[in-house]
Amino acid sequence: MNLEARKISFVQEFLRLQNEEIVIGLEKLLHKRKAELIENDMKPMSLEKFYADIDQSIEDSENGRLISASDLKAKIKKWS
Repeated sequence: MNLEARKISFVQEFLRLQNEEIVIGLEKLLHKRKAELIENDMKPMSLEKFYADIDQSIEDSENGRLISASDLKAKIKKWS
């Protein structure tokens, strides 16, 4: 059974649940596992990358490649 079929089967079984304790337990497990996966994927930035990003930011600033916070907010308002 592929992942999509397993998810559909799981959702169908989940929707048949009548026990709130099981639902709460599954919610907690889901949130805990998602947090663990995110934490495991996070890796510290190397000093080389950190300094390269700083240098790039300084260069962007010196060459006018930036946007003010107020201009950015105005652009965002147009999105919706």
